[in-house]
Amino acid sequence: MTTARDLSLVATDPQTGSVVEQGELSLALAGAELVDLVDAASVILDGDLLVPGGPPPADDPLLLEAASLLERGVPHETVGDWLWRRGRDLAARYRTALEDDGLVAPARRPRNPLRRTRPAPVDASALLLARDRLTSGDPVLAGFAAAAGVTEPPADTLAGLTDDHAAVLAAVHQAVTELAAERQRRSIETAAFDNIWRGA
Repeated sequence: MTTARDLSLVATDPQTGSVVEQGELSLALAGAELVDLVDAASVILDGDLLVPGGPPPADDPLLLEAASLLERGVPHETVGDWLWRRGRDLAARYRTALEDDGLVAPARRPRNPLRRTRPAPVDASALLLARDRLTSGDPVLAGFAAAAGVTEPPADTLAGLTDDHAAVLAAVHQAVTELAAERQRRSIETAAFDNIWRGA
């Protein structure tokens, strides 16, 4: 199981007690994919640039797809640019993949379209393995789970991480911060626009 699939699974876990924002989860999933590609030497980090390396792992379709999307030309793409490009709607795509594989139940459509829901796990063994990886102190999964808002951040967010892992995780945290700031900006603008129409 890849880091991204484990992350997607623990995001469905009712024991986490939180509903994760899809934007943050998508960025974290893109980072998790990148870490798995770095570990497989399919991509090499040169500072914050992504240099394509050897062939990707062949056992996961979404990871294969991620590897195929790496920019082969020069100049190479930055980690941050990759997160925004690859992360678009990635949480929904992973959820669909987990549903198709029978690892989670299809999400029930809520009566209130504004209400967010999480799919219920089906394959308990897959969830247990992902949960065990998280609770055992795996620093990579724990770091990305915290970045996505699935869990609280560990006391030392960089403990046990390689330099490459830490660089990718830092880029994810920066992207999540930027996303939150943009969301807040839009909320303020919307509220100001509504006040104008109400004559406030």
